[in-house]
Amino acid sequence: MKESGFKEVTRVAAAQERLLDAVTPVESTQSLPLLSADGRVLAETVAAARNVPHYPRAAMDGYAVRAQDTFGASSRSPAVLREREREESVVPEAATPVHTGSELPDGADAVVMVEETERVAGEVEVLDAVGEGENVAPPGEDVEAGQPLYDAGHQLRPSDVGLLKSTGVTEVDCYDRPSVGVVPTGEELVQANPEPGEIIETNGLTVSRLVERWGGAATYRDVVTDDAAALRAAIQRDLTKDLVVTTGGSSVGERDLIPDVVDELGELLVHGVALKPGHPCALGVVEGTPVLMLPGYPVACIVNAVQFLRPALKAAGRMPREPFPTVEARLTRKIASSPGERTFVRVSLAESDGDAAPDLDATPTRASGSGVLSSVALADGWVVVEEDSEGIAESAIVTVENWEYHV
Repeated sequence: MKESGFKEVTRVAAAQERLLDAVTPVESTQSLPLLSADGRVLAETVAAARNVPHYPRAAMDGYAVRAQDTFGASSRSPAVLREREREESVVPEAATPVHTGSELPDGADAVVMVEETERVAGEVEVLDAVGEGENVAPPGEDVEAGQPLYDAGHQLRPSDVGLLKSTGVTEVDCYDRPSVGVVPTGEELVQANPEPGEIIETNGLTVSRLVERWGGAATYRDVVTDDAAALRAAIQRDLTKDLVVTTGGSSVGERDLIPDVVDELGELLVHGVALKPGHPCALGVVEGTPVLMLPGYPVACIVNAVQFLRPALKAAGRMPREPFPTVEARLTRKIASSPGERTFVRVSLAESDGDAAPDLDATPTRASGSGVLSSVALADGWVVVEEDSEGIAESAIVTVENWEYHV
């Protein structure tokens, strides 16, 4: 596929495949306390260190009893048992008060629910018989000691961390987070107080935060000017990282030097993608380290980061590539798109005035304007128009992707 200024424009799926072929999953691991393990990927199978529960416990509020002492009990002919003090052992024809989760007293083998009892002058009338083990959680009912819980490659969630703690696990071996050098480029970029002709650097900051959100460890570098020697040194400095990401200077203009620098140092895999906004993206590899060259326009930078950096980072970190959450909405006006390129249209969502499902309206904010950062930062998501489509008609039901959701 041809595009003005580019020798070839590669479709998104093909570009992703070339990049992922160059990614090497991390091998290094570290032992982490549970408090630091949320979101990390296990490097080995983790098994329970103890039973849960680790003692026989009451599963209901009521009275601990010997089941045989309640045989034949009914509302018409209750079993009458002596009431003992809480936590006292159970002796024949006696009942001890218990609450849900408390340890079953010695001598007891069942719990009568409080609803099935009546207290009368120091005695407990049992209105329904119980069988041995009824309303009792035995040791290991939830988890047994030695039971495998999570395999290597599982990415821990908060509930997983809680379960591991309950089973006596205090540390887990996890793969290291993939390291990413983020290098913003451009002689016009400054960090604060811009003069006329200068621009506040935002792409590197945004990308570094996305790296952290997606499970990586970002090193956010100082701005590098548009000089081949300086760019070469910046890339070589970060070849110890698992990935290198640059922002800006990736197109075909006089100051777009990054693709040539990468081609000189290693191999340029892709230069130009069939993506709107975001044609000027380049992908390469230098000394075994993938290099992602993202466009300088902020929206184009973000779109390409989602399409290429995220899957590369997930692959490097052995993390599952979860899909973003989506909602269905009705398009309030048509979307135009060029066949052969994947288009990302930013939309805002609002409750629909009509009665027909879905109950959301999606209003396009922009399909172009890749330099307008507010158009994506203030949007509720985007609609993806695939390469084989010429657009989407007004009132069509579309899928809105929440790309900023934390997955």
